[in-house]
Amino acid sequence: MNTTFEKVDALNGLITMQIEKADYAENVEKELKNFRKKANMPGFRPGQVPMGLIKKRFGTEVKAEAVDKLIREKLYGYIRDEKLNVLGEPLPNEEKTPKTDFELQDDFTFVFDVALAPEFDAKLSKKDKVDYYTIEVDDKMVEQQVQSYAGRNGQYVKVKKYEPNDMVKGLLAELDENGSVKEGGVQVEGAVMLPDYMKNDEEKAKFADCKVNDVLVFNPSKAYNDSETELASLLRLKKEEVADKKGDFSFQVEEITRYQTAPVDQNLFDHVFGEGKVKNEEEFRARIKEQLAEQFQKDGEFKFMLDLRKYLTGRVGKVEYPEAMLKRIMRLNNPDKDEKFVDDNFEKSLEELTWQLIKEQLTEQFEIKLTQDDVLEAAKSVTKMQFAQYGMMEVPEEVLNNYAQEMLKKKEQTEGLVTRAIEQKIASKAKETVKLNEKTVSLEEFNKMFKD
Repeated sequence: MNTTFEKVDALNGLITMQIEKADYAENVEKELKNFRKKANMPGFRPGQVPMGLIKKRFGTEVKAEAVDKLIREKLYGYIRDEKLNVLGEPLPNEEKTPKTDFELQDDFTFVFDVALAPEFDAKLSKKDKVDYYTIEVDDKMVEQQVQSYAGRNGQYVKVKKYEPNDMVKGLLAELDENGSVKEGGVQVEGAVMLPDYMKNDEEKAKFADCKVNDVLVFNPSKAYNDSETELASLLRLKKEEVADKKGDFSFQVEEITRYQTAPVDQNLFDHVFGEGKVKNEEEFRARIKEQLAEQFQKDGEFKFMLDLRKYLTGRVGKVEYPEAMLKRIMRLNNPDKDEKFVDDNFEKSLEELTWQLIKEQLTEQFEIKLTQDDVLEAAKSVTKMQFAQYGMMEVPEEVLNNYAQEMLKKKEQTEGLVTRAIEQKIASKAKETVKLNEKTVSLEEFNKMFKD
């Protein structure tokens, strides 16, 4: 078997594979023998069909499969061994590949087009300067986080007098034009409302300072700006049944419920950080400050990677690609999409490709090796952040590990975690290599950068 590479130009190449009978004959013979063992043909006992008949019946098909398998094995092996930096998959060149007849031929020639990666230098040194942002954690942020934890760990309590954001429950009854309970009118027992969410301020004001056992008169239709959906939900009717429910209703307050935030005490400390880990409010606030600083450091790393990408793509400049070949590959990879999809997404795909090639150079420069443990740690980091969103800061290692393992069972999530782990390693090495233009900013200033 003879395989050669021809560089057509800086961005395109041809791989020619010349296959002789000796390259695949042994595999064909082996496969035909397997066929003979399994063959069940009229007039012959199982496994006793003459080999000549087997070859006549299955020889061409087996030969074609053997040649195809040989191509797949040797083509990618050749690219790897010759260290050819190709983009996407090799595609058959039908013009240069001679006509193939597996029944009559024993020797074959196959020619493949390959897209070559452009050459540019994206390696980093101390000559490169990139911004790095540190978000300042102030007392206001700590207080907001304290209140957030207290809010998440609060409870509902029954109260006697209404205040904004309270929930009221009671008997709702439709009134007639004289202000009396309408005979045969709508009555709802245990009707629940949040007056603060009413859209009409005049109706909302009727609930101010009300007490348990008070009887109020209000207009639900006005309260919810004639919303049939909200009115139907409150009156427990179908939407088409509320068209004539525009009048007043009485509401006897039976219960007022208020959400009360948790006190900032040992119970809260234990719930957030684990039993006995924090012993007083001073330590609680200090741990929260550390927690925010750690979170903001990750945000800073994310921004650093964005800035590094912008800096390097700008330094590299316009990159030339074998566009015709890449469009062919894009069409084949998206068989259910039309030509417009390729046209609309091609430039964006080139931007991503440039960044991918830059990352490959940095991975090589920094000698980054990714292990399964690195990917697992990335999954655990994501899991930890998800738990933190619900106020669970001290999650047992076993729980984190189990959730992370579940994430790794999903191919799409695993691919994202691999990318995340590599970029984290690149960021760490890049920070040690380039000159950092370090800036301390407020959270508001930092967030504003993503809106510009």
